[in-house]
Amino acid sequence: MNGDGNEYRIARFRDRLAREDVAELGVRVEVRGEAILLTGTLPTTGRRDEILRLADAELAGVPVRADLLVACADPPDRPEELS
Repeated sequence: MNGDGNEYRIARFRDRLAREDVAELGVRVEVRGEAILLTGTLPTTGRRDEILRLADAELAGVPVRADLLVACADPPDRPEELS
């Protein structure tokens, strides 16, 4: 990925991830060739959707690949058996 404009946009995107309503520090933003790779684990699908929406807005025109996992925080559906 070339160009100071893209570097500025990536820095702004990282800043927005760390601040504002998102405040998500668990997402890594890496430049991979001509694309941006987002990786990390998020607490909800809503949070993942918000990160992807923000990436589309901040990095329009730049290919974004996302490997964002959602942590399952659901309680177990049965008691744990200890032996």
